[in-house]
Amino acid sequence: MPPPASAPPTAPDLDDLFERQPHARAVLSPALAAGATPSHAYLFHGPPGTGKRAAATGIAATLLAQGAADPDNVRARVASHAHPDLTWVTPSGAHEMLVGDVEEPVVAAAARTPFEAERRVFVIERADTLGEQAANKMLKTLEEPAAYVHLILLTDRLGEMLPTIVSRCQLVRFDPRPAAEVAERIGAETGAAPAAARAAARLALGDATQARWLAGPDGAALRERAEGFARAALDGTMAGARPWRPLLEAAEARAQAAGEQAGEGLDEAKQLSPKKEHRRLETETNERVRRAERRDRTAALDLALALAGRWYLDLAAIGWGAAELVANVDRAEALAADADACDPQRLRAAAELVEDTRRRLQLNVTEELACEVLGYRLAALLAA
Repeated sequence: MPPPASAPPTAPDLDDLFERQPHARAVLSPALAAGATPSHAYLFHGPPGTGKRAAATGIAATLLAQGAADPDNVRARVASHAHPDLTWVTPSGAHEMLVGDVEEPVVAAAARTPFEAERRVFVIERADTLGEQAANKMLKTLEEPAAYVHLILLTDRLGEMLPTIVSRCQLVRFDPRPAAEVAERIGAETGAAPAAARAAARLALGDATQARWLAGPDGAALRERAEGFARAALDGTMAGARPWRPLLEAAEARAQAAGEQAGEGLDEAKQLSPKKEHRRLETETNERVRRAERRDRTAALDLALALAGRWYLDLAAIGWGAAELVANVDRAEALAADADACDPQRLRAAAELVEDTRRRLQLNVTEELACEVLGYRLAALLAA
């Protein structure tokens, strides 16, 4: 389960969230009305940062508070993920949901009656990472759950979900927030310049959390490295500059930070445990650290490549006379300098090469080799 927030938590305001998500409101509001029977399984899908996680928390709070003597207390415990009838599952594998993530916490637990509420709610994040083995474990629970069981699956990538899972859920679409709204919000929160805030919002595709990071110093640094990688293929310096290395260094720094965070608490746990348990604790912690490092390394590199690919798409948009589609609105001079370097069709093909490499990163390829091969393929494609 995610740790409770440091401030006293409160369940999200569903009315406010539904105001921004009309499809979610149309599907979920009637199901939450008094006397209604909610679906046994929902699949919340849409881009990151669109409120799926907050909606899942709000729905769980509403369901578990029904019939409670102290609904506000129930809502507070749900918001902090401390309610015994709420199970929140995240993948423990580097890139996938493991069988152990769902077998006992979901499948076995769904067969047991609630502890104190009238229902049990199971929220499964990144449901697109359910592999065949884990998905097969889930199928019977999704098909024939007990009347008190409600499952909420979350995904940013509906197209990567197994059809057997999708077909057993009621789909709820979450649309991205308008870039202008996100830009205004992060500008007010971070003090970022208007152009930088607009660029971050457009590059994040409506993901307010990622936009906020991109508008900060670390995000700006990664954007600069990604831009350097993209432009090296245009100016003929790819082989000499080897600009994929700064991307790998940034990814490694993110991985180390994630590993350190995942390893926190080992010494304290060992102090509170008998000596015979120390080796097991160390093994489990090392495995958790390894997975966290792998996840964040890949995520950071994936973002860097996405930014590089967007540079090519922005140049193509300018070439096709559609400058209003440009995401890097704060880099007008640099884009203008590159605008005549290549025809839009080849720039579009370059963006597709980047996307192909991003997909390969999920297959445990050698990251440095993948980026090096991409660099040379881009250079060959875009060479004047």
